[in-house]
Amino acid sequence: MNTPTTRSMTRRGFVKSAAAAAAVTTTFPHVGFGQASDRPITVGVIGCGSRGTGAAENAVAADPRVRILALADIAKDRLDACRARLKEQCAQEIEDAHCFTGPEAYKSLCELKLDYVILATPPYYRPIHFVTAILSGKHVFMEKPIAVDAPGVRTVLATGEAADRQKLCVVAGTQRRHHKGYIETIRRIHDGEIGDVVGGQIFWNQSQLWYREREEGWSDSEWMHRDWVNWCWLSGDHVVEQHLHNIDVMNWVMRAHPVKALAFGGRHRRVTGDQYDFFCGDLVWPGDVHVQTTCRQINGCTNAVGERVVGQKGQSNCNGWFSTTGEFKVESPDPYVQEHKDLIDAIRSGRPVNETRNVAESTLAAIMVRQSAYTGREVTWEQAMQSTEELKAPDYELTPENIRAHIPVPGADAKKG
Repeated sequence: MNTPTTRSMTRRGFVKSAAAAAAVTTTFPHVGFGQASDRPITVGVIGCGSRGTGAAENAVAADPRVRILALADIAKDRLDACRARLKEQCAQEIEDAHCFTGPEAYKSLCELKLDYVILATPPYYRPIHFVTAILSGKHVFMEKPIAVDAPGVRTVLATGEAADRQKLCVVAGTQRRHHKGYIETIRRIHDGEIGDVVGGQIFWNQSQLWYREREEGWSDSEWMHRDWVNWCWLSGDHVVEQHLHNIDVMNWVMRAHPVKALAFGGRHRRVTGDQYDFFCGDLVWPGDVHVQTTCRQINGCTNAVGERVVGQKGQSNCNGWFSTTGEFKVESPDPYVQEHKDLIDAIRSGRPVNETRNVAESTLAAIMVRQSAYTGREVTWEQAMQSTEELKAPDYELTPENIRAHIPVPGADAKKG
């Protein structure tokens, strides 16, 4: 398995690419933008793991004229598995010449003539892939989160602005924003169904997530990439990689991002990686609205995933229930499919949609929680946005002892402050 090196994927390169993206003022010749509804929509996939493969299947389900024309991944076996599944399940035949592997594979794919690209690699790589896709004139579907640290978020925000200037569409994998139950419920909240929001809870508490034990012959880099969801530099920790969904819902309800976070967390049972098992914290939105935020990935515990918003006149779960009027039903297609349909409809209509800022703000809010839990200190939005902390691959040998020694300890640097 070929894996990118620290030299080939530096964050300095991200910053340079962001500057280039921000400078773009001309419009690329978009493929099929505003074209007739009966023409094919061509798609490339960067990141051929389970989510990238699933997103490709969702795109095909969204429109029978979708054609998956190209795949890119650092690992050939993952690309081959994705290619085989798309052929078997979706009747998608992908040519050898359009299958790219290795650390530069994403560049080769973006050179092709495609309507949009799916970005589904580990989140660490999202900023540079987003920059490359937009600079090549592609519409984009990008999975959340869109970065693992503030420099990455700033890169994505600058690139999102370039997408606006090019009239390119960007849809993110925050599928609740494409779920008709959530859409209708939050519309009613905004219309005053429960009065002004005064607080709430958001939570994603589940059992242990998947992991990969190290296999003989794997380098440190290959092991981390195979096991990426358990390594902070690749995923952002699970509060960013997963709990972002719930934070995004609260941002949507509040029509704003939080102004500060105070959180704690810990690691007790995780089998691989360097992340925490749980986080709990207080996120504060404008107007001094406090929301409890919790997420956990530990077996043998009570599981719960969702949101609860408390208003002056009642409560809501943000998806089909109010304490004042009870439950109501809204027919909602699969939101994983709907988000691709919404992107395709925007491409066909010539009316751009751009979800970059929403998902970037939700990503940074989740990073705030992580930073606070790792340090034991309150983190404000301004501090998080201006942070120069850049996550990168560990510079130590991945022995169990070394990994444990590098797990963040809240308050450990208190004397430095």
